[in-house]
Amino acid sequence: MGRCAPDVAFVWRAVLTLGLVLLYYCFSIGITFYNKWLTKSFHFPLFMTMLHLAVIFLFSALSRALVQCSSHRARVVLSWPDYLRRVAPTALATALDVGLSNWSFLYITVSLYTMTKSSAVLFILIFSLIFKLEELRAALVLVVLLIAGGLFMFTYKSTQFNIEGFALVLGASFIGGIRWTLTQMLLQKAELGLQNPIDTMFHLQPLMFLGLFPLFAVFEGLHLSTSEKIFRFQDTGLLLRVLGSLFLGGILAFGLGFSEFLLVSRTSSLTLSIAGIFKEVCTLLLAAHLLGDQISLLNWLGFALCLSGISLHIALKAMHARGDGTPKPLKGLGSNPDLELLLRSGQPGDEDNEEEEYFVAQGQQ
Repeated sequence: MGRCAPDVAFVWRAVLTLGLVLLYYCFSIGITFYNKWLTKSFHFPLFMTMLHLAVIFLFSALSRALVQCSSHRARVVLSWPDYLRRVAPTALATALDVGLSNWSFLYITVSLYTMTKSSAVLFILIFSLIFKLEELRAALVLVVLLIAGGLFMFTYKSTQFNIEGFALVLGASFIGGIRWTLTQMLLQKAELGLQNPIDTMFHLQPLMFLGLFPLFAVFEGLHLSTSEKIFRFQDTGLLLRVLGSLFLGGILAFGLGFSEFLLVSRTSSLTLSIAGIFKEVCTLLLAAHLLGDQISLLNWLGFALCLSGISLHIALKAMHARGDGTPKPLKGLGSNPDLELLLRSGQPGDEDNEEEEYFVAQGQQ
């Protein structure tokens, strides 16, 4: 009887982890294919992104209100000087990252998008070195070479290559490196109290919306205002279907961030990173099977080379987290009472490091 109890606990934890990974896969892979499908008929990706930001802000505010009612503790609200000085750079980089990524779906395949976005780790490492968040080591140089070489092999002589779309998503990956570096620096400022990702999303979305608006006004504003699918609509039913489709995408976007946090809070950021590698493989296989994306043997070899670089980066992060040279998963946060509502209150202490690792891990997704 005594030996059965640990076995049951282990099986339950394994089942829970598998369930959270599958939930994360559903949202992450789902929103990629959903956005690609939607941009085939709705050619305003920046407006789509802005509506997604509004939905994420709405659900973040609702989540904060639920936690506050349950815990009877006020949520953090930044002052205007701190908000504009410290959050604005991260918000602008995040807005451009997401906006350019969705924009690229007008031109490129899901497989090329997935592969190129995986190179975000490359830019994260570069900017981490620039901002002195990482120390230059031979292993990091090897990671950079593996990812860069893999990206070159995947795009070399690709029959479905589009330079405009590739430039957009590569620019998004470049800005993503800045985004996650700034996010890590933002989380390290414990006095701001933004260790909880729900609080971070709540504060980021308004500035992201405003940061993306000028780009939307220049490239889509006039076309959107004269399109029958939105401002010059004549069919109310069509308008409601379009808005409903955009709102569903916003729900998927919020669910992605929420499922990522659930996974890392119940397991570790290492689990999220490893799950992200298999997610990329699943995405490419689905793109080839469902959408007919053409992926050559050389492209697959390039993808494998890129994944080996990402895997090495994850191993290095695990070794660094341990400190004595042996990997050790970061601890979970299941004991926190706010997780009764699938959220965390953001207590100070060693758990803050887990949140920083969580956001850095997201740069690979």
